[in-house]
Amino acid sequence: MREVVTGFAVVWALVLVGYLIGRSGLLGAAGLDTLTRLAFFVTAPALLFVTLATSTIGRIFTGALAAFVLSTLIVAALYVTLARLLWRRSVAELTVGALAAGYVNAGNLGIPIAAYVLGDVAFIAPVLMFQVLLASPAALAVLEVATGEQRPSLRQLAAMPARNPLMIASGAGIAVALSGWDMPEPVLQPFVLLGGAAVPMTLLALGLSLRGSRPLRPGPDAPDRLVAVVLKALVHPLLAYLIGHFALGLTGPALLAAVVTAALPTAQNVFVFASRYGRGEGFARDTIVLSTAAAAVTLVAVVAWLG
Repeated sequence: MREVVTGFAVVWALVLVGYLIGRSGLLGAAGLDTLTRLAFFVTAPALLFVTLATSTIGRIFTGALAAFVLSTLIVAALYVTLARLLWRRSVAELTVGALAAGYVNAGNLGIPIAAYVLGDVAFIAPVLMFQVLLASPAALAVLEVATGEQRPSLRQLAAMPARNPLMIASGAGIAVALSGWDMPEPVLQPFVLLGGAAVPMTLLALGLSLRGSRPLRPGPDAPDRLVAVVLKALVHPLLAYLIGHFALGLTGPALLAAVVTAALPTAQNVFVFASRYGRGEGFARDTIVLSTAAAAVTLVAVVAWLG
């Protein structure tokens, strides 16, 4: 239990540092944009490459992953349905909202929690791969189409992954893993060093964006935030438990892994994606903050219940 609390303490400490940087004006007016662009184009791709290149491909398809994927698709569909019917949000806003409801923080929170709570980092690797190889490309393609000045051709759509640094890094990492190549340390270490900056840089950018923000503020997107946070913090792990236990027959560590991964808060990448395409930045930022606060309670309850 101490490791869960420690993980959240580290996250909030870095967010606080980013907030203080924003308050001080240290990075100037372009600081937030610079950090998010560096994370999107440089450090996050390096982290994804290292993670996937050193993963074991044979451990991707598990019952815990199936429960997580199914629950993720359901909560995303629930958000899109509610937001479209009740508030008539645009396609780009719906995409950011669906990510906020189902795209979990599998990196900087998922990895330490998998190591200390689940006892095996391998539980989080399939979740990260699903989000990197399927969820992210689909969402980024929709955002690029929805925010573009003109509808792209089929050829342009097919070429999108080749122009996206996250997809290029993911493809390269999978290729290395499939080849079985043990990368020499001098080749791997530059990616490790760059990737190590991805999580703190993203958290600093999140904190920087909090200057003047009020996550619980009233406004036109307040109902969206409430729905996304409830779906992420409560509905997502509950669905993972119901699907895993009753539909897939999971028990023990596998069931715990499915529910814990679903209970992780919204990933900072959602804010990076929203900032990159200029849609729903405030919504993404506030949902990350609120879901992270809620997950601090939810994860402890899940571990106490199933652990």
